[in-house]
Amino acid sequence: MKALKWEGIYSALLTPFDSADNIDFKIFERNIEAQTEAGIDGLVLGGSLGESSTLTYEEKRDLLTCAKELVQKKLPVILNIAEQSTREAIKAAQNAEINGADGLMILPPMRYKADESETVEYFKNIAANTSLPIMIYNNPYDYKIEVTLEMFDQLEKISAIQAVKESTRDVSNVTRLKNKFKNRFKILCGVDTLAFEELALGADGWVGGLVDAFPVETVALYKLLKAGRYQQALNIYRWFLPLLELDTHSKFAQYIKLAATQTGLGSEYVRAPRLRLIGSERERILTTINNAIKTRPEIADDFYLAITENGEGL
Repeated sequence: MKALKWEGIYSALLTPFDSADNIDFKIFERNIEAQTEAGIDGLVLGGSLGESSTLTYEEKRDLLTCAKELVQKKLPVILNIAEQSTREAIKAAQNAEINGADGLMILPPMRYKADESETVEYFKNIAANTSLPIMIYNNPYDYKIEVTLEMFDQLEKISAIQAVKESTRDVSNVTRLKNKFKNRFKILCGVDTLAFEELALGADGWVGGLVDAFPVETVALYKLLKAGRYQQALNIYRWFLPLLELDTHSKFAQYIKLAATQTGLGSEYVRAPRLRLIGSERERILTTINNAIKTRPEIADDFYLAITENGEGL
């Protein structure tokens, strides 16, 4: 069983489209290159921010192939699995492995509100049919099924299940998981607005959304927190928060795509039934983004060299 570090900044990648509703691979590559240069630690494809429910199997395969070729094994590329049946989830996981994915992020079953035993069996069956490492996406707020501590107790025995994307909106769940399982599961924050708090409480990483538009600031915030430089991290976080709040709205894909467009790393096109922002809503979101760009913190070119493992520097 392959093991991943599951630490640092994992980007929940946008899926850029062009005016003809095709994937814009030129923008996709530009975005990944900017994030890689900023120092992210992994890529997550086909998540909800990536408009996964509108993508075909072939499009997910092509995105995966493109990302793998671009990063050349320097970063792990994770594919999201969000299916309605166990059979289709297993098929998606096996296809991901065939096409070169380094790991999987798996949501509980879609549509049907499975109970605890059904959800655990769902994860177990997928894990038994792939050799890829798995991160469980725990997001009861949006997907109505919570993976509880009792359920993780059953999943602990499965070596393939290595990490948790913690999106319960309860920051104390980080401590509950650490108290019960120590370091058995890596924990990655899945809600942008809670990243500061969860990383300060010991989360191992952050699956970020606004990193698609502001990769340097996202990585800087993470590294400062891990170096124990909380005041400097807090200064960035307070500037960042109005942007991070774009990740907590039902139109987060449109909002973050607009942000990425303003920073030269994306386009505004979305796939129906989503529609591009117009009118006063677009102006309101654009004002938030442009105000942040005007007051963007200065992060020196040698910033990453200035933060060492023992927190010295800067």
